[in-house]
Amino acid sequence: MSQLFDLPACPVLAMAGTELRFPVGRIFCVGQNYAAHAREMGFEPQRDAPIFFTKSPAAVCHSGSTIAYPPGTANCHFEVELVVAIGAPAFRIAAADALSLVAGYGVGIDLTRRDLQNAARGQGHPWDTGKDFENAAVLAPLTPATSFGVPAAQRISLTQNGETRQDADLAQLIWSIPELIAELSKLYHLAPGDLIFTGTPAGVGPVAPSDRLVGRIDGLADLTLAIGEPE
Repeated sequence: MSQLFDLPACPVLAMAGTELRFPVGRIFCVGQNYAAHAREMGFEPQRDAPIFFTKSPAAVCHSGSTIAYPPGTANCHFEVELVVAIGAPAFRIAAADALSLVAGYGVGIDLTRRDLQNAARGQGHPWDTGKDFENAAVLAPLTPATSFGVPAAQRISLTQNGETRQDADLAQLIWSIPELIAELSKLYHLAPGDLIFTGTPAGVGPVAPSDRLVGRIDGLADLTLAIGEPE
């Protein structure tokens, strides 16, 4: 029996310095994981529980791309983040053991249709259309965890047309990487191929056609993205 149509292959990320490739399965994201960013969004930082949401693999966009300004929005924002790549299965893992699951780390940009997100949030609706759309999960090549080491106080930053917009360090995360993995594993059976966008520092802002964004985290491959005209 034949299929009605073929689905696109899953996106694949390079592992810097190796011949290995990382096939992307699920994409989990964390909201309000830097205190200053929570406040700039109008919320008080909290440690009750991490805020998780998802993007589909169809949202993956590779570093070095030029993309059209996203449709359906007049206020699309950049959010630079550390991305964690899961390389082993786990369920209800302890935070003390969580880093053993990590295959690699990378720089990501969580593009957000802020006007759609805010409108949905204001009505108590899900904000999928604000977060999950084509090219909304921009990803640089991954660096193996053995090469990067342990996330600690590495600098994370983003420039827009050469001007620094976001500048912080990973020690400012409200929920650490081991804690995020442990909390997520209470809700899902984590699997190889899962990615976790771990939250963005303060300084998020709108993009415009002709913008060039560069995301950086010390010890990882840089991420670049150019914004073109709307389709």
